[in-house]
Amino acid sequence: MIKQVGKYFIFLGTLFTNRESFRTYVQLFIDESVKIGTDSVLLISIVSVFMGAVTTIQTAYNLVSPLIPDYVVALVVRDMVLLELAPTIIGIIFAGKVGSNIAGELGTMRITEQIDALEVMGINSASYLVLPKLLATLFTYPLLVVYSAFLSLLGGYVAARFTGVITPQDYTYGIQYQLNEFMITFAMIKAFVFAFIISTISSFMGYFTTGGALEVGKASTSAVTNSVIAILAADYLLAQLLAEFLAAV
Repeated sequence: MIKQVGKYFIFLGTLFTNRESFRTYVQLFIDESVKIGTDSVLLISIVSVFMGAVTTIQTAYNLVSPLIPDYVVALVVRDMVLLELAPTIIGIIFAGKVGSNIAGELGTMRITEQIDALEVMGINSASYLVLPKLLATLFTYPLLVVYSAFLSLLGGYVAARFTGVITPQDYTYGIQYQLNEFMITFAMIKAFVFAFIISTISSFMGYFTTGGALEVGKASTSAVTNSVIAILAADYLLAQLLAEFLAAV
């Protein structure tokens, strides 16, 4: 385990040595951004809308006390979406879709000796193949988190309007009520951390795949599993830092 962690950090260091020209990375970055970000929009859209709708309905049916104003339902939904659902739940889904794809792609290149061919040509294969994926993920995932948060709140509004659990006016007021802008900043911090975790762990597992087609599948599974565990651990640490920050303020 310790050996693997050390190997992982050494791998990260190789991404920034003996790089190709800036022009080369621009095209690779655009291609990876489309593959990683644009191709994930549909899945994240569906999940986000239903996530917001379900959260709104369940919150409304649990806060049944006459002493609690209706707009509190929207306030709770807003805080849950910004602090946890949009960055973390979408991160886990993103790891399953994009992380497995990255690991499978690099694993296939490894067992078919395409990576070895790049090394023979004098190209730093880690930097050439992985760095564009890392940069594309860091660029697209925070945008997907913002998009997911918007659709989740919109899904909650639609659910409130068509089920009647709260009025649209109360929902809109609750979303705006005493909004702490730092929550948005904190969601973006989570997004960048999770994007780094998913892209680097998935690339690491795929890049060092050995064996045949069976091992590629195992590498993809390991990439998703390790990424999810790392996301949850990072989520806990960041939540603890947030609690300490708010206590200090």
